[in-house]
Amino acid sequence: EVQLVESGGDLVQVGGSLRLSCAASGFIFDDYAVAWFRLSQEMEHEEVSCLSSTDGSVYYADSVKGRFTISSDNAKNTAFLQMNDLKPEDTAVYSCAVLSGPYTVVTGCHPEEYDFWGQGTQVTVSS
Repeated sequence: EVQLVESGGDLVQVGGSLRLSCAASGFIFDDYAVAWFRLSQEMEHEEVSCLSSTDGSVYYADSVKGRFTISSDNAKNTAFLQMNDLKPEDTAVYSCAVLSGPYTVVTGCHPEEYDFWGQGTQVTVSS
C-alpha cells in the first residue's frame, strides 16, 4: 500500500521559512513525478510545484517562483518543499502527491493525473 505522509507545516511570520517533507512508503517506481499542491479557499488543489524523475523537469507556479524549491531524496523516499519569504497568501493545507510512470512536468502539475496523495500539513503565515 502506497502511503505519503507530510510534515513540517507550522505557524510562521511573514518573511519566514518552512521546509515541508513528504515521506513515501510502499512503492518503488522507476519513473515518477512528485508534486506539492495546496488547498484553495474554493477547496480546489492549486498547483505549487512538481518534479519528474523521467526527464528532471521541474515546475513552479508563478506565485511561488523564486521563493520555493522542490527536491527529492530517492535514498530516503522523501520529497521536500523549501519555502522562503513566506506571505499571508501562502497560508493553506499543503499536500504531496505522486504518480507512477514516465512523465514530464513542463506543462504544470495537473492534480487530476496524480495517483497517490498525502493527508496534508497546515501552513499558516501571520502578518
